Amino acid sequence: MLKRNIFTSESVTEGHPDKICDAIADRILDELIKQDPLSRVACEVMAATGQIVIFGEITTKAIIDYVKIVRDTVRDIGYVGSDMGFDADTCAVINCLNRQSPDIAMGVDVSYENRSGESAELQNGAGDQGMMFGFACNETPELMPLPISLANKLTRRLTDVRKGGILDYLRPDGKAQVSVEYDENNKPARIEAVVVSSQHSEQVCVEKLRKDIEKYVIRAVIPEELIDEHTKFFINPTGRFVIGGPCGDSGLTGRKIIVDTYGGMGRHGGGSFSGKDPTKVDRSACYMARHIAKSVVGSGLADRAEVQIAYAIGVAHPVSVRIDTFGTEKAPVDSIERAVLRTFDLRPGAIIRFLDLRTPIYSRTTNYGHFGKENMGLKWEEITELKV
Repeated sequence: MLKRNIFTSESVTEGHPDKICDAIADRILDELIKQDPLSRVACEVMAATGQIVIFGEITTKAIIDYVKIVRDTVRDIGYVGSDMGFDADTCAVINCLNRQSPDIAMGVDVSYENRSGESAELQNGAGDQGMMFGFACNETPELMPLPISLANKLTRRLTDVRKGGILDYLRPDGKAQVSVEYDENNKPARIEAVVVSSQHSEQVCVEKLRKDIEKYVIRAVIPEELIDEHTKFFINPTGRFVIGGPCGDSGLTGRKIIVDTYGGMGRHGGGSFSGKDPTKVDRSACYMARHIAKSVVGSGLADRAEVQIAYAIGVAHPVSVRIDTFGTEKAPVDSIERAVLRTFDLRPGAIIRFLDLRTPIYSRTTNYGHFGKENMGLKWEEITELKV
């Protein structure tokens, strides 16, 4: 077995075709929740050359202008002209939304247990079966794995230098990838490789772009002490990247679930987040699992923790809860599990109330990961002190 190992994670910018779709879905969700906090939303979006299609199931009392939201979102991202391959004001917008299935609604509205004497919200059942994971580790101040933390910072920086006019020839589509070498104690030791690719205008030459991205993006984000003479930088390795966004590749909601979570270092149950209201445990239970894992690590009970919560559709209480500390625990794992179960109510309605998920916070989550965003009003990033 190798004593030193390399782990790689990637991130994408807000102009990536899949992230355009996620952003539209979450913006629609926020606008619906502003008017009707009890909206049931499962909104999917597809983007291709010259068109956006919104589809899925929505049940709400809210009245919103879907086409305007689509165009405003695409414009905010930066696709504002045909020279970019996509234009917020001229693309076709096709609305294929329907109402939620009454069979699904029946199980969500009143849970299998049907506990009397509690609020209607706490009687809600899970919106689907499935298993959800949360993860935390002490590699970064925000308790995220270092590879995905750095990859997200690189893509955010790509957007910042583009919108801030520092590198005004950049275009919205882009990706970053970071390979971190870990030592024999599984601690980050150095950066093995950084890959950054960004869409750009016709006018800039590749040599200038590579120098600028190294100076204004990579060197501005990657800690100098992690870079050595063997660290490799790959910047637009194919050279030209003019055609991007939906013109270069189709986009779809929910195709960046590893970017959205832990960059592959933590397990993933498979469900995506964007466009789903909090009765969907795909989203709300993953947020809760992150909060629990972060609380375990933040309370000093382990150096890393992974939490799994599993549900049956229409049933409020989870069918299983599991905590893995990967041998880094500072207290017996069964004591940690008891502390978690004693502290947290994991019924969907209780999660929604505890994390305040009926508020329009979801556009904040779309890009650069749903986790590790401190000081943004996302309650799952807070720490609940746990006592064993």
